[in-house]
Amino acid sequence: MVVKCNSLGLFGLNTYAIEIEGDLSRGVAAFDIVGLPDAAVKESRDRVRSAMKNCGFEFPNSRLILNLAPADIRKEGPLYDLPILITLLKATRRITANTDDAAFIGELSLSGELRGVNGVLPMAIAAREQGLKKLYVPAVNANEGAVVDGLEVYPVRHVFELLDHLAGRARIAPAKFEEEAQAPSGALDFSQVKGQAEAKRALEIAAAGGHNVLLIGSPGAGKSMLAKRMVTILPEMTFEETIETTKIHSIAGTLQKGAGLITMRPFRSPHHTITRVGMTGGGTTPKPGEISLSHNGVLFLDELPEFPRTVLEVLRQPLEDGTVSIARAHGTYTYPSEFMLIAAMNPCPCGYYNHPKKSCSCSDTAVHKYLNRISGPLLDRIDIHIEVPPVEYDDLSSKSSEEKSEAIRRRVNAARQLQTARFQHTKTKCNAHIEAALFEQVCVMDDKADRMLRAAFDKLGMTARAYDRVMKVARTIADLDQSEIIRAPHISEAIQYRSLDRKYWHE
Repeated sequence: MVVKCNSLGLFGLNTYAIEIEGDLSRGVAAFDIVGLPDAAVKESRDRVRSAMKNCGFEFPNSRLILNLAPADIRKEGPLYDLPILITLLKATRRITANTDDAAFIGELSLSGELRGVNGVLPMAIAAREQGLKKLYVPAVNANEGAVVDGLEVYPVRHVFELLDHLAGRARIAPAKFEEEAQAPSGALDFSQVKGQAEAKRALEIAAAGGHNVLLIGSPGAGKSMLAKRMVTILPEMTFEETIETTKIHSIAGTLQKGAGLITMRPFRSPHHTITRVGMTGGGTTPKPGEISLSHNGVLFLDELPEFPRTVLEVLRQPLEDGTVSIARAHGTYTYPSEFMLIAAMNPCPCGYYNHPKKSCSCSDTAVHKYLNRISGPLLDRIDIHIEVPPVEYDDLSSKSSEEKSEAIRRRVNAARQLQTARFQHTKTKCNAHIEAALFEQVCVMDDKADRMLRAAFDKLGMTARAYDRVMKVARTIADLDQSEIIRAPHISEAIQYRSLDRKYWHE
């Protein structure tokens, strides 16, 4: 007799239904798992066998075949331990309850306890979409699964607990979503940054329009301090962004134990020794990389020229398309990567080129070689370049209060509301990603602004992409001024944020 048990599987961000079929028959004792299992799934045989023995169940001395359908999709990870055990117990009639409307997910310890697995949130969403009513998961994953409405998520700590529930002896209460406490307000705030008014203004514009930023300055100028506070002035995430971000971190296994939703925008700051796989994602079973883990948040690359050239160049397509694709023999994995890039760098190897008080010890050749580690195409994709000068003593010792992040965020939110209304019937979310078809419609200049931009285009030798970036930044500056028309002061300020092209890379 064939018995069945429902489970779920992951392929990138996509989730699919898995039906585990078990057939117990006479013959030489064997335990085979078919349906393209990977090594972790094959090892389930030993974990399930030991768990059954240590829970007091006799393992069947018969020929047992388990099929993980559909058989043409590779099954990965230890999350099938629990449904395999349920299938075995149903085949030996130790479980007689009807589980057709339920799915099971979980890794087994040898003693029968359940360990947490990755990807519970996207699988819970898929279970609801497939019409299932119940989902049994390890207790540490229950809060994550309970986010999904219309699905009863049961936290399971031990096999005995689940068996008692299915037999009706002791019911498990469905999990109720408990929102995680927010990070303490004021832990990071722009009011803690003394001086640097120009850099703060640039980051406000970047936050208002979703623009990428390059901070150039000597050591100790405050580049990292500014970048780390960027998330405090970004708009709060929408529910859709929260779900999408949490799904990525759930699959990657970076969610904190017992966490539900990620409600704070991610801030990722990988070290410059990171590999291409670490940045884009990959591996035998491709997992999201840093650019996907920073989706809907900030990717901060400190000491930008120290990153390998091959790592920096893989950023070019995700910055344009908002996605990253990882090709493997058994399929292509696509992860979203709509992040704000903030990069920081010194102006030269010693860090003191053009410093007002310290002399630079680098030769012209060394400076040129150092700066040319960043390619022109990547630089073109960074909308705003801003110098961060050393902070003066008077600014550091000043007792006057700096503007708080909350005040800056209010202006950012007002500008974003204009963009939301402007792009409500399109795929565009903010000015940094204005589609070509909308460009002329939304980036309308007056005559004086047009003449100014024409002169700058010829003088600075801008590329077509740099022209687009200036227009998009000017559109954001106009939004901060609550102006529908881009005027000359908006163009003038936007051009200032591209002047580093001429100063550092073209002299």
